[in-house]
Amino acid sequence: QVQLVESGGGLVQPGGSLRLSCAASGITFSLYDMGWYRLAPGKQRELVAEITSGGSRNYADSVKGRFTISRDNTKNTVYLQMNSLKPEDTAVYYCNAHWMAIDYWGQGTQVTVSS
Repeated sequence: QVQLVESGGGLVQPGGSLRLSCAASGITFSLYDMGWYRLAPGKQRELVAEITSGGSRNYADSVKGRFTISRDNTKNTVYLQMNSLKPEDTAVYYCNAHWMAIDYWGQGTQVTVSS
């Protein structure tokens, strides 16, 4: 059974930091491209950051220079370090695992940036 379990969300003040984690099980993690998406009320789902199986990274323009995605294949975990958070970063963040035509999703973790 495949599971992607996100953690690390919460309430943070503008300018603060959070680190999201996504622990995967039931897949050969090193084969998968991993990504973080977010969904905010009234908006479409947005790709925030992705890291390929080979380690290449891609970021949404809105988070470049503030967010960093990384992976640890020994722990089957992908991370999203979020710095200089803004109120517009408020959303539910979802972990995605992609390989060939296969996609798996986590249950999401809420990130709220507010004073």
